[in-house]
Amino acid sequence: MSTPVEGAATHAPTASEYIQHHLGHLSNKHQSFVVDFTVFNVDTIFWSIFAGVVGSLLMWMAARRATSGVPGRFQAAVEMLVEMVENQSKAIVHGDRTFIAPLALTVFVWVALMNSLDFLPVDMFSSFFALVGWDSVIAYHRVVPTADLNGTLGISLGVLVLMLYYGIKIKGFGGFIHELFAAPFGIWMAPFNLLLNIIEYAAKMVSLGMRLFGNMYAGELLFLLIALLGSMATTFGFIGHVVAGSVWAIFHILIVFLQAFIFMMLTLVYIGQAHEGH
Repeated sequence: MSTPVEGAATHAPTASEYIQHHLGHLSNKHQSFVVDFTVFNVDTIFWSIFAGVVGSLLMWMAARRATSGVPGRFQAAVEMLVEMVENQSKAIVHGDRTFIAPLALTVFVWVALMNSLDFLPVDMFSSFFALVGWDSVIAYHRVVPTADLNGTLGISLGVLVLMLYYGIKIKGFGGFIHELFAAPFGIWMAPFNLLLNIIEYAAKMVSLGMRLFGNMYAGELLFLLIALLGSMATTFGFIGHVVAGSVWAIFHILIVFLQAFIFMMLTLVYIGQAHEGH
């Protein structure tokens, strides 16, 4: 007859099971195919909206508390961010930036906040759900929306829509269609030009979403591997967990904001290209 300690050890998840569990999503149904538009990752949707609401509140607070005198640290940080985004949009997009500059600011703040959710402890929510007895209902839960390919491709799909919108707005519907068939090799190669332009638009959208997803997914996976060090019942395991986790968290700060900046810059570049003809 096994002791309680032996039974607990028997049911303890392996490293592979631990990682697979933390990479599962809270979804409305099980995904049985690679592409299934009827599956919704509820956790990704919830935390995306949460980050958007928090970002909107922060910008609203900054605008409300703005003064003409000596700014406080919060106002100074927001003003530096707004100035940086304005300068970048001015250098890339040649035209009316009334909507584009605020769009770039929104993208940066939103993506940065979603990325920052990766700093939360990996076992925080699973421990909370087990504590309140919800673990049988919420078996899986992932916090970082940008570590979900559905989330990043959803944002890049919105950028694609804006690219098409500005392409039609700047060049006119006829000019946009003509460019699809005539650029870059002339109208006499219209079928090839059309195929090439469709591939270009699709590649921009996919690469934009995949770049952000790949970096954040790798960062989340590394946090999980570091967390496994803490499960080692040794002094080395505990110290390794603390040291490695602290070092990676500090380095991850750069990744979080760098990826938000890159996503914002590529959004500006793609929209800027929509303002120009071949």
